[in-house]
Amino acid sequence: MQPASHAPRKILYVENGIGYGGAVICLRHLVRNLDHSRYAAMVVTGRDGPLYADIANDAPWKPVIDRHLDVAGMRDRLDAARWAKQIPGVHYILSQLIARLDDVANLLPFLIGVLRVAKRYRPDLIHVNNEPLCNRGALLAAKLLGIPAVCHVRGDQEGSFAMRWFYRIPTHFVPVSNWVSENIGRLGIPPERRTVVYDGLELGGLDVEADGRGFRTKFNVPDKSFAVGLVGLLIPWKGQRIFLDAARMLRDRIPGLRMLIVGGTPDECRGFEAELRRRVSDEALDDVVIFTGHVSNMPQAYNGLDVVVSASTSPEPLGTMVIESLAMARPLVAPAHGGAAEMATHEKTALLFNPGDAADLAKQIARYYDEPETAQRLGKAARIHALATFDVETHARKIQEVYDRLMR
Repeated sequence: MQPASHAPRKILYVENGIGYGGAVICLRHLVRNLDHSRYAAMVVTGRDGPLYADIANDAPWKPVIDRHLDVAGMRDRLDAARWAKQIPGVHYILSQLIARLDDVANLLPFLIGVLRVAKRYRPDLIHVNNEPLCNRGALLAAKLLGIPAVCHVRGDQEGSFAMRWFYRIPTHFVPVSNWVSENIGRLGIPPERRTVVYDGLELGGLDVEADGRGFRTKFNVPDKSFAVGLVGLLIPWKGQRIFLDAARMLRDRIPGLRMLIVGGTPDECRGFEAELRRRVSDEALDDVVIFTGHVSNMPQAYNGLDVVVSASTSPEPLGTMVIESLAMARPLVAPAHGGAAEMATHEKTALLFNPGDAADLAKQIARYYDEPETAQRLGKAARIHALATFDVETHARKIQEVYDRLMR
């Protein structure tokens, strides 16, 4: 362990995920709870804006924009173009051209920007808050600087040869659940280079007594309505489509039902939000479904909901909202796969449903409506479990133990 008399070791944290969500929130909790006598933090984000600028309240912060060209939109348009699939080899060639454009227009400027920040800050270690392929610019910076790189891994690791190649760069991996760690293992990463650390949140600071009526009033949810909320960024794999399917099944089953889609929309998913809104209109769900956009006061939101839903169709690596919901003692419905199934236990701390099965999702939601005593029992047990498992101080201590091993 580093003696307290030494100058703090410098950690450069780099976050460039798809939007401001659970990964960023967990990063903020980490830098806030480091032992600052031993470690100094600086944060670089690939995006700018008021939410990201607020990071400066926790640590020195610098935006280095990582998306100058809308490569995701180009890929979507290519995938939708039938002609490109009808001519042999054309789709592959064009997709490779888009990938190289991404390297030149997005990756290279980001890499240069991170190197400039690192030249001034002189970090002892770079900690990337996302998967290797997503954050390859920061990993390449660590490689060029000859310093260790820790990679937080938060998602499913099935992908291309390029993904496997970039997995060779990090010195050590921090998967957020055992499920994620097993995925990494299948890519050939040995156990000694993996340390599972559950995301830590300042759960004691979540106001369990927050007034949910303010949330309901803001979004015109009557007091007597049964409010169900899917919490998460509007991204296709987060399950908003099956949530709307469940809304259609339940609207005549539950009087006064309100199904709320709670969360902001990343720029590259604006088309997905438009698709969801068209469905609501076409299926006459306007009086049932409510889009809230980004919500800053989540304790009020959780307490304003009778049921909280996670409906991810791809396995959630961990799920910040799952942890928060458990800690807020809210009745939770979550898919029985990935990190959600690791964090919550069916019939003990939540109700789990068959992933991607809208009918089963609707069934579990209806059960909470029919059995309020079940909601109360599971909510109470959920809070006890969350406070014992996802303590932010434990999280920070385990991350610092990884740093200690790498910087002896």
